[in-house]
Parts: sequence; structure tokens; C-alpha cells
Amino acid sequence: MKITQLIRLSLGFCCAIFFIWLIARQIDFSELVGALRNTNPIWIFTALVAFCCGYLCRIARWRKMLLQDNPLLSFKNCAGPLLASFAINNVLPFRSGDVMRAFAFNRQLGTSSGIVLASLFVERLLDLLMVLIMLGSALVLFRLDFEHFAGVGSVVLIAISLLIVLVLLFPRLFSPLALILNRILIKLSPEFGNKVAKEINKAMKSLIHLSKKGTMLILVLWSAIVWLAEGTVFWCVAMALQPALEAPAAGWLALPVGTLATLIPSTPGYIGTFDYFTIKAMTALGTPTTIATAYALLVHVLLWLPPTLTGGLYLFALNIQKSRSKNLYDQ
Repeated sequence: MKITQLIRLSLGFCCAIFFIWLIARQIDFSELVGALRNTNPIWIFTALVAFCCGYLCRIARWRKMLLQDNPLLSFKNCAGPLLASFAINNVLPFRSGDVMRAFAFNRQLGTSSGIVLASLFVERLLDLLMVLIMLGSALVLFRLDFEHFAGVGSVVLIAISLLIVLVLLFPRLFSPLALILNRILIKLSPEFGNKVAKEINKAMKSLIHLSKKGTMLILVLWSAIVWLAEGTVFWCVAMALQPALEAPAAGWLALPVGTLATLIPSTPGYIGTFDYFTIKAMTALGTPTTIATAYALLVHVLLWLPPTLTGGLYLFALNIQKSRSKNLYDQ
């Protein structure tokens, strides 16, 4: 492991421990256990259904991005790699799942690493745009001060959102940067640089294709459904904790706040950081700290466990299939 990776990993664990300590010192553990015991299972099941719908939409959105390079790509062939990448990200550091999605499934997806990397880039931008829109909407809805609550003014949020829209709709503006990068890589290592340059050019073509109004509109619509489904998860969990949690609508604020907190260095699965800021969002709208903690823990489990299990099972089945194929080949 490189020294920089070791530093990042250590920083992440230190942040996680710090935020867990902040949470633990504020709660009544007996009250926390009582709140978790009184959770309504019907609402938890409803949250799980909403979560599954959101992931089905994520798969459909990613497939739409890759269809321009492989028109025959099936939903099934997209589902496994996407779930596997989320599972790996949940248990391993350094966004290892994204690396796997970009390089490990090219044959199954019928595309190149450059195209997949471009799709991941667009995916992240769309998700960030939706989260910022939801944060702004929630702050307006609940009449909270942007600068006091989010740490930045409304102008900054709007500026970031506009920059994302600019990148998504006009990627040609960034073509000169790609050309400069290609030249630098080729000078440093001609053979390796030429290979990378080809992938960068494919990625730029993919971005330009996805920026077409019809295609990008479909991607934005899929993204809106994805995040509305995830918001429903947050709301359903809040409903599951009633009557102890009196303002279930606060879940719509907890979603963007908790999601943006995952940008802070932490452990795989964002232990501590996600929970602390989700709790802060709930308490900002009057939820007692211990009940808000129970809420954050339930939401975190619902967001972490299903993709980790399904993605892990997919990787396990894939490994068995490869082993059988190898044994048959050896025979």
C-alpha cells in the first residue's frame, strides 16, 4: 500500500471514530434500543421496496449510457456489475468498486473502459446535481437559512449546480483539456500514453453523445426517479419510528445532508460521517437526538445491506461460474 493511500485510509478511520464519538456522547442507549424495538416493520418493508425500485432505475440509467456503444446490451448484463461495484465500495476503500466496474466487466458489457469511465463520471454528476436540487428544495421548504445550515450561501449551491449542467450539456468545451492531457501522457510514455489517449478520446465521444438533449433529458428523468425513490426510503423509515419521531418529512432534508456528508473522508460504507450529519438534519427539525440516531442507523442499514448482499452474491456466483469454466477447459 502506498504512503498516500495509507494516509487517506488513516484519515478516514480517524474521521469515522471522531463522528461516532460525537454521536455516542449525546444519546441514551436504553432509549435508543427502545426506539429500534418499536420500529414498524411494515414501513421498513415499504422502504425496502422503494430502495429496490431506486436501484432498478439506477441500472436502467446506466444501461442507457452504455447503449450508444453496445446497442444489444441487456438489463441483466448491467445489473450484476453495478450491484457488484456498490458492494465492493461498501466494504473496501479507495472506491475499489468503481475501478472494478470500469475494468473488470468490459467483455460482459461489450464496451471499453473509457466508455464505462465516462458513464461513471456522468452518473456522479447527475447524482450530485439531484442531491443539490433536493438540498435547496428542502431548505426552502423548511425555511432554513442556507448559509447557517449548509455552511455555504445559496449562490454557491446555484453556482455548483450550473457548473454541473454546463459539463453535462457542453462537454465539447472541455475537449482542449483532454487534448493537453493526451499530449502529456504520450510524451511521458508513448506506448502507454497512446493507449490511454484512445480511451480518453472514446470517453469524450461518449460524453458528447450523452450530452444530446434527448439522451440527457432521459438520464435526468431517470436520475430524478432514482433520488425520489431514495427520498421515499428516508421518509418511510421516519414513518416507521412514529410516534417517537414526530416530523417524518424531515427525512427529505436528511437525504441530501447525509449524502453530501459522504464526501468527507471516512471508512467504506461511510460509517460515522453519514450517520452524524443525518442526525443533525433530523434534530434541526425538532427530532430528539436519540430518536434521530435510531433513524440514522436504520436508514444506513437499509442503504448498505441490500446492495452489499446482492452484489456479493453476484460476485460469488460469477467466481463459481469462472471456476467451473476453467475446470472444463483444463479437462
